Amino acid sequence: MVLTTFTLCESDNRFCWFEQRNRIKRTCFFNICFMNKLKLFAFALAVSTLIFTSCKKDDNNEPSDDHTYVDLGLPSGLLWATCNIGADSPEEYGNYYAWGETTTKSSYTWDSYRWCNGSYNNLTKYNSDPEYGTVDDKNMLEPADDAAHVNWGGDWRMPTLDELEELEDNCTWEWTAHGGKDGYRVTGSNGNSIFLPAAGCYCGDSICYAGSFGYYWSSSHGDGYPFGSYDLGFDSIYLGANNYDRCYGHSVRPVCSSQK
Repeated sequence: MVLTTFTLCESDNRFCWFEQRNRIKRTCFFNICFMNKLKLFAFALAVSTLIFTSCKKDDNNEPSDDHTYVDLGLPSGLLWATCNIGADSPEEYGNYYAWGETTTKSSYTWDSYRWCNGSYNNLTKYNSDPEYGTVDDKNMLEPADDAAHVNWGGDWRMPTLDELEELEDNCTWEWTAHGGKDGYRVTGSNGNSIFLPAAGCYCGDSICYAGSFGYYWSSSHGDGYPFGSYDLGFDSIYLGANNYDRCYGHSVRPVCSSQK
């Protein structure tokens, strides 16, 4: 199913469109009863010790050792962080980053975007169309422009579009509340799960749609849309890959592929 949605951002009075590429997910609910509360506690303690461990530390990137991941049993073996960058718990929204930027700021517009000269059609990096600025044919973020790698170090990085789609296709997605925040509980085939809060996005100088929509950047540049890049977008009804204006501030959920 393909959906095309138009969103008017008040910051620049220009329509931002994104393409919904994947089907709507239906959620499944599983209830497990344990007869012995003591056994339940021991089981949970054992699982938390096994699953929530740090990714491998790279001595050249100091910040990597304090962050935890979950193994969701994905075909690729990819490990997903438990929290967004800038968050201390799964339900916290954390920081917002423009695509290809590694620091936060007070306003997210084309005027303030790092990889253009003030306009979406005057790009200076990650562009394959001469009508939109300097052409370099780069279609994946370099490590120096990857918010996860720069802020967390080690093996942490932003997921690719394919990895976002792997998460969508191989997990059960349940819209729920966690710690008072709405979002999706994403459960893998092995029963482990992460929570992605509906943190909204930073559009101009304000946060839009917090509590209703989630936008999570990939490291993949958009096809046929030079001033956009792919994210995973969702609300309580749909989820899918979007090609979204890269000057806006979205959440980043890091991934890594090696265990400590």
